[in-house]
Amino acid sequence: MGKVERALISLTDKSGIEGFASELAGLGIELLSTGGTAKKLRDAGLKVMDVSEFTGFPEMLDGRVKTLHPKVHGGILNQRENEDHKRQCAEHGLKNIDIIAVNLYAFNKTVEDPDCSLADAIENIDIGGPTMLRAAAKNFQDVTVIVDPADYPRVIQEIRENGNTTLKTRFYLMKKVYALTASYDTAISAWLEKVDVDANSYFDGE
Repeated sequence: MGKVERALISLTDKSGIEGFASELAGLGIELLSTGGTAKKLRDAGLKVMDVSEFTGFPEMLDGRVKTLHPKVHGGILNQRENEDHKRQCAEHGLKNIDIIAVNLYAFNKTVEDPDCSLADAIENIDIGGPTMLRAAAKNFQDVTVIVDPADYPRVIQEIRENGNTTLKTRFYLMKKVYALTASYDTAISAWLEKVDVDANSYFDGE
């Protein structure tokens, strides 16, 4: 495993992120981020590249499309020791993204409000976050994926000692991802089962 070069951080729960990102930057790791997370990191004095600058494509559709781009997912999913993947990455200008620190839109918190509408609930179903998490988890051999701030110290310590995390840690973190995305989808499904609306009314904005 080579050294970690680049991390993408995009969080709803930003607890502890300034310290974690500062440690990463201090280890020479480039920081990519989006929206409010990027602002928070800049406010903490850190150098951050917006994902839109990294991809060369703007955030659009009211933020629905930010990280759904080949430069993000190619950077996550390429297998570092696969010569054909290396060739394709070089051909298309894809750069490795070695750490993904992401958590998801707070769907459960949104639907706790008794006045939550179907439209509000739908807008708080995260798409880009689970997609990045599942991609990074699938490629855990090469990518460190973090969904829990409690894991920040372990990741930093291993990078400090080895230039990267251990396979054991990456596998442990991968399992946490699939547990999270499974519970997230279950929560969405369970809430929707309780909703009885006329779909035409929803799309008419009534």
